[in-house]
Amino acid sequence: MLYSVRMRSAKGGAHEAGGRHISGAERLAEHDEIQQIAGEMVARALGHSRGCADFITITIEAVNPKQIRHVPLLPVTTVDVPDAEAGRRAAMTVLMRRGVSERAVCSAMEALLSLPDSMRGAMLFCKDTGKRLDEAGQAGIRVSRMDIADDQDYHQRLSGLGLTNIHVREALVLASKVAAAPQVAAELCWSDDPEYTAGYVASPAGYCRFTQLKNYGSPVGGRIFFLRPGTDLAALIDYLSRQPVLVTI
Repeated sequence: MLYSVRMRSAKGGAHEAGGRHISGAERLAEHDEIQQIAGEMVARALGHSRGCADFITITIEAVNPKQIRHVPLLPVTTVDVPDAEAGRRAAMTVLMRRGVSERAVCSAMEALLSLPDSMRGAMLFCKDTGKRLDEAGQAGIRVSRMDIADDQDYHQRLSGLGLTNIHVREALVLASKVAAAPQVAAELCWSDDPEYTAGYVASPAGYCRFTQLKNYGSPVGGRIFFLRPGTDLAALIDYLSRQPVLVTI
């Protein structure tokens, strides 16, 4: 039996009461792993570079093994760029190669760069028009209930690529789940961690990581999913937020 272990943390009270988002984490754990993983999540919330959380929720929920879907891990490439502006130009080029219109890419970049603070979830944009499709506001659409199928193999794979930080570990699993949804053409993301400047563009073709997509010290990050026209939003959101997924190598 696997369990979904989810952490959300904020400062100044719960998110719903206006608290500022600090961090979140998602794992699918065996019974004997729950205590350790939950403890690591709490420690992260209390020692995050965005601040020390004063409101932390841990949710543990049994997952029906028959409901678990397996999706492939995306191949990873890294593009070294001199600064955030160059990184965003490079990311725009990759997004347009993945079928996202220039109009939609520009709208997405503007939306991320104008955020007053980080979002807890993603914004959903039409890949053609650049119009935001969800009505989740600053909360966004949260991707949940996913993990890597073989943690040791995954660690070795990332270490071989020189990628050992937790940001890549978590983002690549999330991006692989998202890219497996046929409604999603591509994803753009950069972190809200002030000390982490990298970001990525992901699509079914792979996970393209850019060493700089934002300036060092910025506590604002976010992600956008570019959707194909005619997407059933309710079905997609249900998959993103509720479908248990294990990513396989």
